[in-house]
Order: sequence, then structure tokens, then C-alpha cells
Amino acid sequence: MAFYKRSTFIIDKDFQIRFCLIVTSLVFLSSLIFPVIFIDFLEEMILAHPELASAVKDYKANLIMIMLPIQLVFIGVVFIFMIFVTHKIAGPMYKLKEHLAGIREGEEARPLTFRQGDYFEDVAEEVSRYIATVRENQETDFEYLEEVTAYIENLSPAIPDDKRPVLKEISRRLNDIVDRYKKNL
Repeated sequence: MAFYKRSTFIIDKDFQIRFCLIVTSLVFLSSLIFPVIFIDFLEEMILAHPELASAVKDYKANLIMIMLPIQLVFIGVVFIFMIFVTHKIAGPMYKLKEHLAGIREGEEARPLTFRQGDYFEDVAEEVSRYIATVRENQETDFEYLEEVTAYIENLSPAIPDDKRPVLKEISRRLNDIVDRYKKNL
């Protein structure tokens, strides 16, 4: 497996930002449960012990002032962590798209590899197997096309002169097909 390192962490901005916002929103909403329960507990303390009301209210105000920045820092850390996690998803998908686009544009069909630790390594392996299968099938097809071309050339002397240009055109087209696909092997 090839080792390489990406330095850009936002690869698919729409996906990554949307995913990170969804996850951090869920974490934020779920993390609000503890302060709500704790504040409710303090309210119950005030009702049960009215003599502690002023002390508990001061404590509650201080608690909110302490918990708000901690909550914001925690959400920021979760968001940044999710950027790294989504990078391991978006990076391989970006590389797969680029790899397939390159093959479509005439680049050599080579095996696909992802960075160690990226998700979807099984996709890279399956794409590499697919490319190997296509190559094997093409080689078999090329051998057959070469046989057909040889048969056509052998038949050419037995065909009337007015039909030989058609056979030459068929042979030329078969050779073009083989040449077009062999350059990508």
C-alpha cells in the first residue's frame, strides 16, 4: 500500500461541514441534558431548603458562567475532531472519483490505493480487482480480435475485388479498437 499524506483536511466542503454540524448539534443537544438536570436539582434544593436559596442562586449563576465556555470549547473540539473523521471518508471518495475520471480520460488503469487508516479500503481493493478483471477480459478479447483479423486477411484473396475494401475497412476498425484499449492497459 502506498504511503502518502494529504495536507488539506476540507476535501468535500459541503459534505464535511454539513456532517460536522449535524454531529456537533447532536452532541450539543445531548450535552444540555446534564446542566438542565443539575439546574432542576438546584431548584428542588431551593424549594426543599429555602434558607439556602441565596447561596444556591449564586452557585447556579456561577455554574452557568463556568459551564457555558466549557460547553463552547467542547463543541469546538468535537467539530474539529469530526473534520478529521470526515477527512478519512471524503479523502478516499475524492481519490476514487479522480482515479475513475483519469481512466475515463485515457490514463493507465492502475490499482487504486488509499492512505493507511482511511475508511473504505475495501472499496479500493474491489476497484483494483475490477480493473484486473477488465484487463484480463480485454486481453482475451484482443486475442480473439487478432484471430478474426487474421481470418479476414486469409479470406481476402477468395473474395471478389469489389468486396475487398469492405474487408480492409473491417480489419482497420478492429485494429483501431485494439489500439484504443491497449494504450490504457
